[in-house]
Amino acid sequence: MSFHRNAKLGLAGRCGLVRAVEGGMSLRAAAAAFRVSPATAHRWWHRWLEAGEEARRTLSCLFDRSSRPHRSPRQLAPQPEESICACRRETGWGPRLVAGATGFAHSTVWKVLGRAGISRPARAEKEPANRYEWPCPGRPAAHGCLHLRAVPTSRAPRHRRQIPTRPQLDAARDPGRLRLRARDHR
Repeated sequence: MSFHRNAKLGLAGRCGLVRAVEGGMSLRAAAAAFRVSPATAHRWWHRWLEAGEEARRTLSCLFDRSSRPHRSPRQLAPQPEESICACRRETGWGPRLVAGATGFAHSTVWKVLGRAGISRPARAEKEPANRYEWPCPGRPAAHGCLHLRAVPTSRAPRHRRQIPTRPQLDAARDPGRLRLRARDHR
């Protein structure tokens, strides 16, 4: 059971409108009472009249109808569609290359591939991750130290310090220097 998102009446309102008209109320009066246009009241009343006994009992005649067209006369015939799909399966090409190979517009090829469910290539299977454990997790890595210098915040030339090319200062004399150690796991 689906209803249009902007429908003025739900199923209960449509059923009430039909019952009011069955009770002797005119279509215009029923439309005014349910705050819909006379055309809407006419539509639901005539759908009720045209429905069979089963549709009235289940109220399925008061559901919204699909807006999908009943037929598509300009749709490609099954034979050319199959040749497009076969080209896609054999080569793995996208719509533009398949269009060049088959002679159809790429927009047509794209629609055909979408309807067939092969518009996107299948995902390649991922190899499992290469996982391993170290014999002693948490142990510092060999020589895994990195010394960083703090960047001066001021850009004025008189406040800018010359950063030495080699780390010659130790942490006790230069508090702006950081020391990082790398570890395996934690």
